[in-house]
Amino acid sequence: MSRELEVAVAAAEAAGEVLRYGFGRQHRIEYKGEADLVTEADEEAERKIEEVLHEAFPDHGMLTEESEETEGQGAARWIVDPLDGTTNYAHGVPFFCTSIALERAGEVVLGVVHDPMANETYAAERAAGATLNGEPLEVSSTDGPKRALLGTSFADRPEELEVGLDVFGGLAELARGIRRLGSGALDLCYVAAGRLDGCYERGFSAWDVAAGALIVEEAGGKVTDHWGGALDPERSEGLVASNGPLHPDLIRVTGQYRC
Repeated sequence: MSRELEVAVAAAEAAGEVLRYGFGRQHRIEYKGEADLVTEADEEAERKIEEVLHEAFPDHGMLTEESEETEGQGAARWIVDPLDGTTNYAHGVPFFCTSIALERAGEVVLGVVHDPMANETYAAERAAGATLNGEPLEVSSTDGPKRALLGTSFADRPEELEVGLDVFGGLAELARGIRRLGSGALDLCYVAAGRLDGCYERGFSAWDVAAGALIVEEAGGKVTDHWGGALDPERSEGLVASNGPLHPDLIRVTGQYRC
């Protein structure tokens, strides 16, 4: 494990302690629009991550969900979501996580996703494989969509809801089952762990998927945009992840829609 990955794991788990302590308590909730909300737990977890990462790597830049981007002195930039699944968290639903990725010269080179309620830490470094609590991860071997369990996330914004529901319906007809669990980063990690055979994410930002996408790839899976092209987490509006064999079936559904 590289020092950068070791520090990223420590930062994610430290933020997880903040989230676990605050889970189930009364929170101040603010809205960043009609549907997007933020709690003080998001902000406290982000401060903890920034503290750990900046102490170890003061020259690295940082892109986070709750603060303005900070420029670094080199080509390395952390991409941080202190709490992916804020709506779940605010409602007492124990399905949320912290996500941290490191990008160097435009390429994501490591990713960490920590689920504090399950005490699970997913981690990957490019070309070095993916792990869950230190044990190797591998995607499922499911090769037929009618045997597949899928996950999805899509935006709650009214102008995007129709397309999200259409894709949901198409995937539900294709697969054995589909779940909308409320955390895109954990959807991706569940694909990496073989718990889900694939997922479709829509309406995300780079901090939602950068770490999870690398973890899927390093577990042997495939991640593309919704048409099957290369994924750009900062520009693509639709993401498809799978175990590999199912990818063409998923793309045939998601590729029908202009996101």
